Formats: sequence, structure tokens, C-alpha cells
Amino acid sequence: MRIVEIREKTVSIASAITNAYIDFSKMTCSVVALMTDVVRDGKPVVGYGFNSNGRYGQGALMRERFFPRLMAANPKTLVDETGENLDPFRIWATLMANEKPGGHGERSVAVGTIDMAVWDAVAKIAEKPLYRLLADRYRGGHADDKVWVYAAGGYYYPGKDMTALQNEMKGYRDIGYQVVKMKIGAVPLNEDIRRIEAVLAVVGEGKFLAVDANGRFDLDAAIAYGEALKPYELFWYEEAGDPLDYALQAELSRHYDLPMATGENLFSHQDARNLVRHGGMRPDRDWLQFDCALSYGLVEYLRTLEMLQQYSWSTRRVVPHGGHQMSLNIAAGLHLGGNESYPGVFQPFGGFADDIEIKDGFVGLPNVPGVGFETRAELFKLMKSLSD
Repeated sequence: MRIVEIREKTVSIASAITNAYIDFSKMTCSVVALMTDVVRDGKPVVGYGFNSNGRYGQGALMRERFFPRLMAANPKTLVDETGENLDPFRIWATLMANEKPGGHGERSVAVGTIDMAVWDAVAKIAEKPLYRLLADRYRGGHADDKVWVYAAGGYYYPGKDMTALQNEMKGYRDIGYQVVKMKIGAVPLNEDIRRIEAVLAVVGEGKFLAVDANGRFDLDAAIAYGEALKPYELFWYEEAGDPLDYALQAELSRHYDLPMATGENLFSHQDARNLVRHGGMRPDRDWLQFDCALSYGLVEYLRTLEMLQQYSWSTRRVVPHGGHQMSLNIAAGLHLGGNESYPGVFQPFGGFADDIEIKDGFVGLPNVPGVGFETRAELFKLMKSLSD
């Protein structure tokens, strides 16, 4: 068997929204189709992938470096010992051949997107949902049949008042989410507090609200926000400072004893290890948000999970960023703590299977081979156009 061709398309996911650091008016995303010569149900197997929001599409890197490297490899070096399926680890090694260590900011997204397509193809060839394949390989066959999810939103929109913010959050609660997340840090502290209190008037208690600063604060601002947030006992306080400022995160943990979350902008198991070693993160209450699609893919993510075990972190404290079906499969198959969700933005990439409802903050997974993109009609229409 072999990979016949691999294609990329850069698409817009632009929206008139901002967080504390960037606006999304020119945001793009890469979609990848990896075509094989394996036939299932009378059709060649195609694996699909895309990168999570917040990092731009990486088509140039893929086309100039990673696709040629993969297609130039001997097909026999890309399959498993049986010769009947692709080997994601061998493919990953081929993609990363002749790459120096470090410098994870952009190529990690390119490789992660390709890796998603590889795993989609692998599970389709095996005729299993990806989460079942992962559970069989790495968790003794035991998969979670549903995954806790939270609704990420609460962005800053032009002209968006408190009523609009409340209506957004009420909408998430009405469709089955319990915990919601909102952005902070783009306006003065006193205004953010008014926004937080407006959302709390909808969700009822702090345990149903998380806040995200997207790395905006210096240490003084991070501590000031932490002190102001304490009385509300929020679900978590996310990414207060720069993601690589482990000293800031560690110092903040000495002032803020309630749950915190970070990690979505760390793109290797080495960076994740530095966070665990030096960032003051506490395994009994804090949350880690590494995103496989941005961090070299599931092959690297498995290394990250292995590292966390060495530092006595439960996988249940890992809740991936990204709000997509790939992370949902990983969460169910590898026993993570949950998954982000984007029910209102970044469509058609955000969200899960069209016919599966959110119930009491949990979502199930479709029983279809692969990641399950085919169960998202609008998303699969876009993906299929790349492989037709």
C-alpha cells in the first residue's frame, strides 16, 4: 500500500472577533487530504486534517518541504510491520527528517495538520473509529463513550453589549453545555468584572464559568486580575501571561490558589515538560490544554502524555484546545479530562457530529471509521472538494 497524493487548501475562517491579543479578521486554516491506494466500500481511503484556529494556514511549508519529503520516501518505509496500514510514527519521522530541534512555532502546525490526516486514514483502513483504535492500542480497549465539553466564546465583538454577551452564553446553556468560557484582558479590569458578573447572572455560579486572557498580562496585571477573580471561584483562570513565561505562571500560582489552565500555545513535549517542571502548575487542580493539531500531531501528543505520567499528572487534567473532532477522539480514546468546543465560531471546523446532542455538558462520538469528519456535513463538503 502507499500514499498516492497529498493536497492542501488554505481557507478563510475570518470573523469580526477579537481576544485580548489578536483579531481574527484575516485568520486562515489549512485543510489537507491524504489519498491512499487502499480501497474500502469501493472507494480509495482518504484521510483528512486541518489546523486549529489561532494559527494561520501553513500551506507554503507543507508544499515546499513536508509534502515533497513524504512523497519522495520509499512507500515501504511508511507502513507498519504488517504492510497493511500506514505507520504514523514512521511517517512522522520522515516528515521531521533533517529538521533541527527547537523552533516549534510554525512547522509544528504544518506537521500536526498532516498527522491528523494520517491518523484519519489509519483508522479508516482499520475500519474503526479513531477513538476505538486509540483505546485498543493504548488503553487496553477501554474508551470513554462520552466526553465532557465546554463552550468557548465570549469574544469581544464590535458593538457587543452586555445583553448580547448574556444572550450568547444563554444560547450555549440552552443547547446542553454547562460550563462556558469568555475572553478577558482587552478592556480595563473593572469593565471585565462587569462582563464576568453579567455572564454569572446567566450561568448562576462561578463553577460554570472559565475566563481566558490569551497571554495578555504581565505579572502585576496577572496578579491583579487573580485577586479580583478570587471571590467568584471560577472554573479556571486561563493563560494569564506569555505561554513561555514559566516564571510568571509559577509566581501567579503563589497568589491565586484556585484552578488555572494553560498550554494551548506550547507545541512540543519538551515545552510541555518545561511548563510542568517550572510553571508552578498543580496536578490536583490545574488544567493543561495542549492541542495536537498545533503541536506536531498525535504522535508528539503521545510523547507529551507519557511525560505527564512521569511527573504524576493524570490524563484527566488534560483538556485540549481546538474544539474539533480530532481532540474529541483523543479525549475519548486516551482518557483525557474533556475537550473544548466552539459552537458559535470558526465554522464549519468547530463542533462535533451533526446528529449528536450535547447533554448535561457531555457529547458522544459517532460510530464511523476515522475521525468522523463525514458526520459534519458542511465540513466534509469542504474537505471532499479537496480530494475530488
